[in-house]
Amino acid sequence: MLSEPMTLYKLMILYMLKQVKFPLTNSNISDFFVSKEYTTYFIVQQALSELLESNLLSVENINNNSRYEMTKEGNEALSFFEKQISPAIITDINEFIQTNKFRMRNEVSTTAEYYKLPGNDLIVHCEVLEGKTPLINIEINSPDEEQANIMKNNWRSCSQDIYQYIMKRLLGGME
Repeated sequence: MLSEPMTLYKLMILYMLKQVKFPLTNSNISDFFVSKEYTTYFIVQQALSELLESNLLSVENINNNSRYEMTKEGNEALSFFEKQISPAIITDINEFIQTNKFRMRNEVSTTAEYYKLPGNDLIVHCEVLEGKTPLINIEINSPDEEQANIMKNNWRSCSQDIYQYIMKRLLGGME
């Protein structure tokens, strides 16, 4: 076991990212540490910052949401030190990921935002990604901010049905 807690937290973050095939959000990572009472939110933020500074993680900010991925250097570092993570912690991480994998993947792959165009028009931009490739990308004009918010907030729960409907229509499966 490592004597330096911050080093252990960094290894735990790298291990989490190794276990999934998609980026993790700041809240995904923080939820694990806080819910399992390993450390505080602020310490997790410090660990993430230090991992970024060391080029062991990369971050992409989309819709005010930070998405973290392990870099090649991060993968190499983890391969050297992964055995320093106790089996109990590995079990906790694996159980957390198994329990929350679908929700976490959905959070990073399904996004919606709206923005204003000149002349007060609002555009709601909705997207579903498979990795970094868009499966569906829709922009809808909204008459007002209230309706734009409703569309944005409903996208995550409706996107699969909308995608299936569009695919059926485009492939001639509905009359």
